Amino acid sequence: MPEKTILVTGCSAGGIGAAIASALATHHHHVFATARNISKIPESLSSLDNVTIFPLDVCDLASIREAVKFVTDSGRGLDVQVNNAGAAYGTPVLDIDIERAQKLYDLNVWGPIRMIQAFSKLLIASRGRVVNISTCGAVVYTTWMGVYSSSKAALTNLSKVLRLELAPFGVAVVTIMAGTINSHFHDNDDFHLPPTSLSIPIEKIITGWANGESKPKGMPAEKFAETLVDDIVGSGTTGLLWRGVNSNPIKSLGKFAPQFITASPHPHP
Repeated sequence: MPEKTILVTGCSAGGIGAAIASALATHHHHVFATARNISKIPESLSSLDNVTIFPLDVCDLASIREAVKFVTDSGRGLDVQVNNAGAAYGTPVLDIDIERAQKLYDLNVWGPIRMIQAFSKLLIASRGRVVNISTCGAVVYTTWMGVYSSSKAALTNLSKVLRLELAPFGVAVVTIMAGTINSHFHDNDDFHLPPTSLSIPIEKIITGWANGESKPKGMPAEKFAETLVDDIVGSGTTGLLWRGVNSNPIKSLGKFAPQFITASPHPHP
């Protein structure tokens, strides 16, 4: 397959973004690997000849404008944009810190939209491809993960609309509905309940879900990334693509037995 130029957001070490960037580079594509703090990008990635590193904060319009200029000035164009940067937040809805939740939406929902808007000219010029990383959690109602799952549900629905709106311009839109992945995604989660929370008696149980310890075991991020290479660089199937451990069962059960798979995993006192 001819070499393509691909921008990946959220490439900090141990995460899906770094794994995706590495897999694409291994397949001889040129990768713009970005992160808000480039010191967190693994050296094994930044040392590759076909990987270009630069800082990018998808919540900062000035940073995005600099990124557009950087990619444009490179003369490589842009064939694919992978919107991977994101964060989690687990807590009961009654205890949501609204300001924190708004920041998460700014990253998980508006970050990709800012990126797509900003790079649209380059993507239209190449008749390129947008790949948004969502999650199976967008279609199931997992207790205590309401903020995160609803943000991904919003991204998923916006991606469906974008697929229709960008098709006339030759740009494909793919949404990866990721299953269970073993990564460092939850490492920065600082979970605690306010002392007045009604859920204090089960705080330890909720902590396990908030920090990812209680989630079902999945595949390594590197193996998951390898399964996505054709989805990212291909020119075929668009729309929702269910990938990774547990993704296909959730796809099926979400249609036929939503109440069964959305029940609380533990009784509440």
